[in-house]
Amino acid sequence: MVNFQIQLNILYRRNFMKKKLCTMAVSLMVGLSLVACGGNAKQAETGKESEAGTTAAEEKGSDSSEKAEDVKGSGEVVVYSPNSDSEIAAVVPLFEEKTGIKVIIQSMGTGDVLARLEAEKDNPQADVNWGAINMSFWMGQQDLYEKYVSPNDAKLPKEYQNPNGYFEYTKLSGSAALLLNKDVFKELGLDAEKFNSYEDLLEPKLKGHIAMGDPTNSSSAWAELTNMLLVKGKEPYDDAAWDWVAKFVDQLDGTILSSSSQIYKGTADGEYAVGVSYEDPCVSLLEDGAENLRVVYPSEGAVWLPAGVAIVKGAKNEENAKKFIDFLISEEGQEALKDTTIRPVMTSVENTSEFMPPFSKIKVAYEDIKLVAEKKEEWQNRWQELVKK
Repeated sequence: MVNFQIQLNILYRRNFMKKKLCTMAVSLMVGLSLVACGGNAKQAETGKESEAGTTAAEEKGSDSSEKAEDVKGSGEVVVYSPNSDSEIAAVVPLFEEKTGIKVIIQSMGTGDVLARLEAEKDNPQADVNWGAINMSFWMGQQDLYEKYVSPNDAKLPKEYQNPNGYFEYTKLSGSAALLLNKDVFKELGLDAEKFNSYEDLLEPKLKGHIAMGDPTNSSSAWAELTNMLLVKGKEPYDDAAWDWVAKFVDQLDGTILSSSSQIYKGTADGEYAVGVSYEDPCVSLLEDGAENLRVVYPSEGAVWLPAGVAIVKGAKNEENAKKFIDFLISEEGQEALKDTTIRPVMTSVENTSEFMPPFSKIKVAYEDIKLVAEKKEEWQNRWQELVKK
């Protein structure tokens, strides 16, 4: 079980974040009336809750008003986002201070963002989709976004530059983080320190003690599946990789969870020996003081998938939306992420956390993003067939 001190640390961090964002909530209330939509929703993919809104521009007083006069639009930008409190708090106040533009965050899960944008496409209420956009999502909703390539795009690594003229990548999410509970490993007669690969998941003693999400309804589980398919075959995504996945499914012994948060929380609490998860929440547990956990990046290769930002078609504050995107992928905007557990897409910026090894110490694999997006339905169906067997 996560010990009492860890629980206190977690509560402290959450309370600190709430205090840090308390003035931001006032602006959110204003934003809610402006866009005529609901309140905060739990983030479907991360299990975290985001509090939102901003007042940094208001706190700047007349100085911010003078800056805002140079900006086209209303002096605000409405953003729909599934991003975490820490990411919002790291970036938004700096953007407001720099531009005088007030950011109104509507926090909700990824699925909710996409559904709201679809429902509102004839009368857009948002200017920006921040965090719920990638190649797969864009291919399914191409008519929802405006074309835009930021002048800062050229400063990003070639692999993560604007892929199609419609959205920019802003951060990297580690899709292959295996969370180990060292206490459960010991109970099973296994040494967690010797576990280093996907192949180790097939250890017979681990059968029924591995937690995995459902790739048909969880974006993090889908990312984990495609990572496995990339690195576990003779060639990327070949039948040999699927043969390995079939063995892995058998190891799960029916333990397929509906929520990504259940995976890392359940592993931390000792319900599972291994949680097939993603980097951010796993590292956060270590940051909070968990000493019985270990994070493993598979030796076969770990993918960091880029998450993006896009301008909503028909955005009422389009010029402000462009400035917001420009800031997110500027050097200043990327540097703002280094003290969080989120990897900047500008890979030259290294995170300061002692629990986040630099890319130079990890075997990084690069996904064929377009192919994976095209194959999503086919591969999800193939996964379901394996589960049925």
